[in-house]
Amino acid sequence: FLVMWRDPGVSADSFYETKPDCTDVPITRFKIKAGKTLSPRKWHAALSQEGYLDIGRTLRRIYRGQCMCQDDNIIGLMAIMGVHPSIRGEVWEFLLGCYDPKSTFDERDQIRQRRRRQYATWKEECRQLFPLVGSGRFITSPVITDDGQPIQDPMVMPETNPANGLAALPQDDNRLSSINSANILENVTDKKLIQWMLTLHQIGLDVVRTDRTLVFYEKQENLSKLWDILAVYAWIDKEVGYGQGMSDLCSPMIILLDDEADAFWCFERLMRRLRGNFRCIGRTLGVEAQLSNLASITQVVDPKLHKHIEHIGGGDYVFAFRMLMVLFRREFSFCDSLYLWEMMWALEYDPSMFLMYEEAQSASENAESFKGKAKSIRQCGKYERQNMRNGAKNAESPLPISVFLVASVLKDKSTKLLDEARGLDDVVKILNDTTGNLDAKKACMEAVKLHKKYLRKAKKA
Repeated sequence: FLVMWRDPGVSADSFYETKPDCTDVPITRFKIKAGKTLSPRKWHAALSQEGYLDIGRTLRRIYRGQCMCQDDNIIGLMAIMGVHPSIRGEVWEFLLGCYDPKSTFDERDQIRQRRRRQYATWKEECRQLFPLVGSGRFITSPVITDDGQPIQDPMVMPETNPANGLAALPQDDNRLSSINSANILENVTDKKLIQWMLTLHQIGLDVVRTDRTLVFYEKQENLSKLWDILAVYAWIDKEVGYGQGMSDLCSPMIILLDDEADAFWCFERLMRRLRGNFRCIGRTLGVEAQLSNLASITQVVDPKLHKHIEHIGGGDYVFAFRMLMVLFRREFSFCDSLYLWEMMWALEYDPSMFLMYEEAQSASENAESFKGKAKSIRQCGKYERQNMRNGAKNAESPLPISVFLVASVLKDKSTKLLDEARGLDDVVKILNDTTGNLDAKKACMEAVKLHKKYLRKAKKA
């Protein structure tokens, strides 16, 4: 046991290789530790012969590891060990509600095949509207104007040239003729089609900027997968469409899951949780509701800091916008952000997710359709159990753990913010200085503690 406890572990960075010329990439703090990290062996041991998953046991393995210590506080601080990178894709499909833990191998295979056919249908529908979808190429310039008029010779990204990197096709390249002669360059009048086509070039611009330090995205086929998935999602979710930041959320799915359709459905399930952040309400984004919640939480758990932030003009907490929109992708190294995500999802896991997503007709119906349905507390994540014990589910939807994560970062930097922040620029600078220096394990546990403290104080108020 002592040998296992003192094992320094192996860095997980080798699973996500960075380009040799990228020397300033933050190094991961996540270590693969024997006996603690959820390993392939432990993962398969949690599956019965038929394929049923012991989800309660799996969740405990992810955020507690195998620790013999009886002190819950010590367990919480020292034994959050995450998922081994080689099985991360499989595990995430359960954490995000793609599959029911009570399903068999055969049942999941049937669902997988059905979803792959559905994705292929949607992709073909998009290809009929715009031929570059599924072609292995994508655009980085607009193809139509705001009123639907065609723009000739859009900038198209070709296969990667190792010597020159990515470049636009020459104006006289015959591969552009198939676009110029397509119906899409006739005047488009359908407003939803116009809106979708206007987003395609923005998706292209974001794709070439996403995780560009990773060797994985040196391959054109991987960039094209990312563009295709985002283009298809923007088409089927017409209310939300595409928003900047979605490429950061989708990218890990492409890396972890070999099949493009499987990656799409993992991303779609993640967006069920986060689409409200990207939904426009008048002139505001839905994420502003979370910023308001963050202000309320900080006011309860650290009133002195909240008062100071209000005094310097940051009462709307807009400086935390990016953290909530892309779930700390910019504040942590690539590997640590994945580690953080699986911690969050394991902690707030709700066993009713699969049925919610499968049977509800829209994301907006989920909460009402399944509110109050019985579920085993042992199959819930630790954060979700706190909400259930508090009765929050009966009143309103509980706050996501990501809001408490931001609150934990603010509280950790409270002294520095109080001493040095004299304006919003100072707040932004102090928070930006945390990039690559945050401890995902510590942040997660502090978020759970703050959540418990908030519930206790809010109940007394």
